[in-house]
Amino acid sequence: MAKSDYITRSGWQSLDQELKFLWKEERPKVTQAVSEAAALGDRSENAEYIYGKRRLREIDRRVRFLSKRLEVLKIVDYHPSQEGKVFFGAWVELENEEGEIKQYRIVGCDEFDPAKQWISVDSPVARALIGKQIDDEIQVETPSGRVTLYINNIWYDKNSL
Repeated sequence: MAKSDYITRSGWQSLDQELKFLWKEERPKVTQAVSEAAALGDRSENAEYIYGKRRLREIDRRVRFLSKRLEVLKIVDYHPSQEGKVFFGAWVELENEEGEIKQYRIVGCDEFDPAKQWISVDSPVARALIGKQIDDEIQVETPSGRVTLYINNIWYDKNSL
């Protein structure tokens, strides 16, 4: 399954800030440290030099990825017509058959964060939720079997979209 190219405005800004930090602050600092370590002599046993070069490769790899990814991402902003239905960027309160309640926000695959209850729009739960309304019932296939979830509430954080 291909990952989607959708992202919230705050998610795009976060990736853009990371790119700028790596390119304008972190990389010059590490480059300077590598130059200083190289000036000390034997590079084959110079841990600072070896670590610095490795860190530069990691930074360059992440910078390349972020540069390419930011070019193709499509920012999805909130629109008032979304009210009452689940779309990208929505917070959804779900209840399972046992009465357990959980809240999730549907975000892009580049910004999902289980600790914040942010799920990817490409996840099975999010795909089942898109277009649904309050009091709708959805069926989701999980590793432990089919689960029925009920939509209790839908809202949008209009300030962070």
